[in-house]
Amino acid sequence: QVQLVESGGGLVQAGGSLRLSCAASGSISSIKAMGWYRQAPGKQRELVSRITSGGTTTYADSLKGRFTISSGNAKTTVYLQMNSLKPEDTAVYYCYAVRFVGDAFWGQGTQVTVSS
Repeated sequence: QVQLVESGGGLVQAGGSLRLSCAASGSISSIKAMGWYRQAPGKQRELVSRITSGGTTTYADSLKGRFTISSGNAKTTVYLQMNSLKPEDTAVYYCYAVRFVGDAFWGQGTQVTVSS
């Protein structure tokens, strides 16, 4: 089992920045990738970014240049640096992890609200 706890969400004005954190615990040695999804009201959950255990990163095309994902040295935490935030970035952001055996785990989500 893997447990994921997000933090760092909050209220920020348009143009501002936030950094989200996700701490993993449990059976973490076999994690293949971790990342972030987000879900806005009335919309499907969408991929924001992911990072593999080897450090390879991917981003949603619309977010390249504004968001940056990184992991801690021990690969038990991931971060999402969000810059130049826009009101359309408002959503609940969920951390996830995928193990090599194929199962996936989700955090409880953290709210990000960007005001105009």
